[in-house]
Amino acid sequence: MITAIVLIKTSVDRIPEIAETIAALEGVSEVYSVTGTYDLVAMVRVRAHEDLADVIPGHVNQVPGVVSTETHIAFRTYSRHDLDAAFAIGLDE
Repeated sequence: MITAIVLIKTSVDRIPEIAETIAALEGVSEVYSVTGTYDLVAMVRVRAHEDLADVIPGHVNQVPGVVSTETHIAFRTYSRHDLDAAFAIGLDE
């Protein structure tokens, strides 16, 4: 699974609507409204690098109100949630 973090600048008067539209796109797992230089951060998870082209420039960048994006590809994922789940396998609570 390929994970991309997409930093998104939007029309500030439509952030909630744009976030909901992006969150509904196939391949987008989460969208966060954030402070700072960018308005939204989207997590995109796809099976192959080629699929990123379909999701990000093909769909995310086409959402009305998206001004620009910057994409970062994750090399590895380190998650407390994932570690807890892995250690809980086979344990009955």
